[in-house]
Amino acid sequence: MSTTFQSPWRNITWSQQAKEALMDMVRSFKPSVKSVSEARVLLLGPVGAGKSSFISSVQSVFSGRVLNRAMVGSSTFTSFTKKLQSFNIRYSREAATSSSGLVLCDVMGIGDGDITGLTLHDVQCIIKGHVPDGHRFNPEEPIGSETAGFIKKPSLKEQIHCVVFVIDASKLNSYPKGVSRAFQQLRDLISTLGVHQVALLTHVDEVCKETAQDVTQVYKSQIVQQLMVKAGALLGMAMSYIVPVKNYSSQLDLDEHTDILLLKAVDHILQYAGLYFQDNAEQNKFNLGL
Repeated sequence: MSTTFQSPWRNITWSQQAKEALMDMVRSFKPSVKSVSEARVLLLGPVGAGKSSFISSVQSVFSGRVLNRAMVGSSTFTSFTKKLQSFNIRYSREAATSSSGLVLCDVMGIGDGDITGLTLHDVQCIIKGHVPDGHRFNPEEPIGSETAGFIKKPSLKEQIHCVVFVIDASKLNSYPKGVSRAFQQLRDLISTLGVHQVALLTHVDEVCKETAQDVTQVYKSQIVQQLMVKAGALLGMAMSYIVPVKNYSSQLDLDEHTDILLLKAVDHILQYAGLYFQDNAEQNKFNLGL
């Protein structure tokens, strides 16, 4: 019995031309607010969901070779990332390295309770821009004005402009109930802060053999579609906000189709980061009575 649809449930162009167009879009992205040169995007998810791997995979696409710029761990129980780390997506042009307008922020994994991972208070402080890059998190020492490097009056450029939830497709059916509660609490908090949220469904190649053999089958996969629906239910998020990705893990060489799926995810993220800046500009006009 086939586990694929005859027609894709989302349309995507799998060509070199499409890949170049997506790369140009990322290279040319600039926030619409003049005081901000980069969109800061925070990745949140359980330990081992693929946050660091996604950052390294995106950087790999623009570097032309597989990199592990964000340190990636192998444990599914303890978070390898312990501190806030910001990675500007860089690209090469005419023998020089340039910075894009996108910064991906990596942080320790969330748990099913405050003791096992990042806390709501931590997340709120990160989004508001109070937490300095390189801060090492400790549940027994909440972030506050006494924290080393604490930014008391963060500007817009130091804040988070979009939040990306990262869900592991291969573990989606086994996440404990506490993880669902943590997601709902985070979603509520982030919504009150006025920050747009999207989601990535990682490791889709591990749950669907057709996608593992040919990533262009991802949007024909019944299994991936069903897991997207489940991810939406877990997050309390419409499926239109969620995109599937395949990160580079054991591969040594880039694959054009994997690159395109990663770039479509970046495009998706930047759309919502762009909305944040539009919202901010409109709010400023309202405050000024324009």
